[in-house]
Amino acid sequence: MTLTLDTLESQLTDSVARLSRSVVRVTRAATPALRGDRSGIPEASGSGVVIDPRGLVVTNDHVVRGAPSVRVALPDGREVAGERLGEDALTDLALLRIGRTDVPAVELGDSDALKVGQFALAVGNSLGLPGGPTASVGVISALGRPLPGSDFVFEGLLQTDAAINPGNSGGPLADIHGRVIGITTAVAPFAQGVGFAVPINTVRRITDQLLVQGRVARPWLGIMGVAHPSPGSEPGIDLASVIAGSPADLAGLRAGDRILAVGGKGSATLRDLLRRLSELPLGGAVDLTYRRAGSVRRTVVRIMEPTAPRAR
Repeated sequence: MTLTLDTLESQLTDSVARLSRSVVRVTRAATPALRGDRSGIPEASGSGVVIDPRGLVVTNDHVVRGAPSVRVALPDGREVAGERLGEDALTDLALLRIGRTDVPAVELGDSDALKVGQFALAVGNSLGLPGGPTASVGVISALGRPLPGSDFVFEGLLQTDAAINPGNSGGPLADIHGRVIGITTAVAPFAQGVGFAVPINTVRRITDQLLVQGRVARPWLGIMGVAHPSPGSEPGIDLASVIAGSPADLAGLRAGDRILAVGGKGSATLRDLLRRLSELPLGGAVDLTYRRAGSVRRTVVRIMEPTAPRAR
């Protein structure tokens, strides 16, 4: 099929129209400062998107964090209360319930299938201006990105040059067909055209946990490690210490070991390792490959939640 500019324009406008029916404005009520304390939180607003016909809305954690109450403005102008079901600061995601089942839910895409250069649509309440959601168009600039200026990002992010402004936070990033592929979270303030979104497959996993248990249970190994960046050296993570009673300890790992792979996938940095762990279910087991005293060994690690650390 030959793609004409008219066909492309029609595809974009149809997708934006469908998305806009599911995009809401999320307003966090102000938190008054205590007497003699100026640490109150002012009222602020961002965006959200209905991801489930039961009235479930996903937005950013930083949009609703610490709010005594949340109001949600629907696309038709109605305003309803938003019930906070759970938040996760590490992925900057929050799940709300609006108690309405007549707002259409968006279609979710597959962020694992994305390619750099694909079209991306950002829809949200940019700058909080009246008149409904705004839209911007760009491309997927990069995949699996860390957030600039952050020492620790648990999940890889989508990078896009679609314009993201204050008020867009928590809104959808979609493909050209209107399928949501991410939730916008931040921009790089020192750059132009550099915005970030949480991949929708991550959003699925996190919101499923928030809906069931109101929090995210994360696996751990119980190690302190450092990457081994020497040029020409074997990729891996050298263990500085292992916490007694941790999954790593129970699997036989010791300080001085070098982790080479988790579940058959190489882990050259701590960020790689954390991303591998984030994909694993609690209670399950995973093969781990490591080197000790010149020999490559394998062990099985049982994935658990963190416990109170005891130095070893």
